[in-house]
Amino acid sequence: MSIWTLIKKDFEAVKNRDPAFKNKVELLYAYPGVWALVNYRIANKIYKKGFKRFARFIMSINQFLTNMDIHPGANIGENVFIDHGIGVVIGETAIIGNNVTIYQGVTLGGVSLSPGKRHPTIEDDVTIGAGAKILGDITIGKGSKIGANSVVVKDVPPYSTVVGIPGKIIKRQDYSPLAHNKLPDIEKELFEYLMDRIKVLEEAITNNDKDIIEKDEEIEKKYRDYLEALKYK
Repeated sequence: MSIWTLIKKDFEAVKNRDPAFKNKVELLYAYPGVWALVNYRIANKIYKKGFKRFARFIMSINQFLTNMDIHPGANIGENVFIDHGIGVVIGETAIIGNNVTIYQGVTLGGVSLSPGKRHPTIEDDVTIGAGAKILGDITIGKGSKIGANSVVVKDVPPYSTVVGIPGKIIKRQDYSPLAHNKLPDIEKELFEYLMDRIKVLEEAITNNDKDIIEKDEEIEKKYRDYLEALKYK
């Protein structure tokens, strides 16, 4: 596939996957992710021809203009959409498949100083939420969704959701790339568990032992303090 066909598909991805898209004129000034990909396509072509220093120079200019750091040696498939894009980092040996959606602040980084494959492989139809960090030579399976701010350091099977730090793999039913509101709430589940445990402890206290009561009050105080901390903005 020619570079111009790839660039055309990058432009079409915006129209197909961004509900805020109104007209083609906006592509000139409102979508830095598109221009980062256009610059990458050109630099990647030059990089493969052996002019690696010049390719790196092009992407350095791109980094200044778009605030996205994409190595020209990365392999990025067709119909990729980088939405907003500020702060996106894509390493040299990263491989990104087709129809992938990447939001702002995403890092596809390495964890090894050794040469060779050291960045992630992102298969087709994956959505990567804002601020997510995918690190190392791992594979994110087709159709998966990486929740915002997750840190992923292990392989993810196809059609899964990953949330949390470190990322926890959870199977899902909704495959819509925009259904961020349907990601599971790990903290809520943890709180429910803790509340159940507190209830068990309360039921276990059947005497007036002073030490037990003081410990129970201490747990209650910590829990109240934690809830107050959550209200802080």
